[in-house]
Amino acid sequence: MSLSDFEVLKKLGDGAYSTVYQVKRKTDNQIYALKKVRMASLKPKEKRNALNEVRIMASIKHPNVISYKEAFFDDESGSLCLIMEYADSGDLYQKILAYQKKGCYLSENYIWNIFIQLLRGLKALHDLSILHRDLKSANVFLNKDGTVKLGDMNVSKVAKDGLLYTQTGTPYYASPEVWRDQPYDAKSDMWSLGCVLYEAITLKPPFRAEDMNGLFQKVVKGEYPPIPRTFSKDLANTLSQLLQIEASRRPSCEVMLRSSLLQRHIAEKYTETDSLHENSLLGSIKLPKNIKLITDFLPKPNYRDLRANFSEPIPSSEKTPSKSPSKSKFSTNRSYLTHDSEEKKASSLSPTEKNHNIFSPKRYREILKESYGALKLPKIRYPGKGIIHHIKIKRNPDDIFSTRSLPLQRGANERLERIKEVYLKKAVPRLGLSPDPRTPIKVSYKPTSWT
Repeated sequence: MSLSDFEVLKKLGDGAYSTVYQVKRKTDNQIYALKKVRMASLKPKEKRNALNEVRIMASIKHPNVISYKEAFFDDESGSLCLIMEYADSGDLYQKILAYQKKGCYLSENYIWNIFIQLLRGLKALHDLSILHRDLKSANVFLNKDGTVKLGDMNVSKVAKDGLLYTQTGTPYYASPEVWRDQPYDAKSDMWSLGCVLYEAITLKPPFRAEDMNGLFQKVVKGEYPPIPRTFSKDLANTLSQLLQIEASRRPSCEVMLRSSLLQRHIAEKYTETDSLHENSLLGSIKLPKNIKLITDFLPKPNYRDLRANFSEPIPSSEKTPSKSPSKSKFSTNRSYLTHDSEEKKASSLSPTEKNHNIFSPKRYREILKESYGALKLPKIRYPGKGIIHHIKIKRNPDDIFSTRSLPLQRGANERLERIKEVYLKKAVPRLGLSPDPRTPIKVSYKPTSWT
């Protein structure tokens, strides 16, 4: 196929070197998502990463993972075109914002449905030794029929020996081992899943601070506020298992799905249903010298609907809350909170919570949504600009964030300063703010010696 076989309906989003559109295939009038990657703008390694996303998506055939449909090269625009499943109900982040605006929580049943489907989708990746590495609410896609899809595999990677070393992820969801610049495995995804679960429950990320250094301290200590008492102990226990500081103590997807705790919230007992979807990791896609010949090396088209073979019942979706909570079908649910009663007032979102710090509410949401893609150390990439900065931080004894005030290993403070430089010097000014004057940053581009 080619781009002429699709009708572009609207733009869905932009990346550093890519644009995503909603398109309609002319042969069957079905709606899909089209991702165009401008290959001419990429370096060889970045081109291989783009092909790796195609490889991973084509390898996974599961109802809870955004499915691959087709890939081809468009000569006219010089772009790699990836056709994939379109989620017709947005993403979890958008739903969280809608409920946040209304001042009410998602129902607990709906949260369990989201979580269980995410577990199944993530298990499909982990079974092939694929780490997602950027699991967050904005990458959890929803359909009107109630299905939940895990998507955005642009930084996903195969862990050949079970471990990865490149520090990648969005800070609010990054695991302690990623923050510490340590090797990590699939258990790092489980931490991120716990952060998504917490955010679905409370409408806020579990770890929040006024600066990146404070965020680091909270993550590595595992300090997060308890969830509202309106939710069950089962949810609290599930969170405590996922947000364990020690990666080895976190359960795998398989263990969680078979646990008695989750079985109480699964309509039918967990079986080997997922194994019916035969997944096998495709070989690496060869990058030809002539990029126009890349179509010959791409996976074959696959427009089959996976839901037809999904034997387990799909839970119904939860609609965005209406303006009249009393008319909502969730108005009797104890998790549906408004400002109508004293009990509900105590559990609703307070103005203090809504105006926590520079990372909240609207400005925080923009940073959280965009998050400048994935954070990668020691080179920090800005997908919005396609620039890589090499930053050396000069130690300042008078700086309140000097190495003397942090019990960190040698070099860890430098990584924190790099992160702070990116998000407070780049992200915050973009949103019309200025960095906190209490956190001075001195930058030097010459190698420094540490004492």
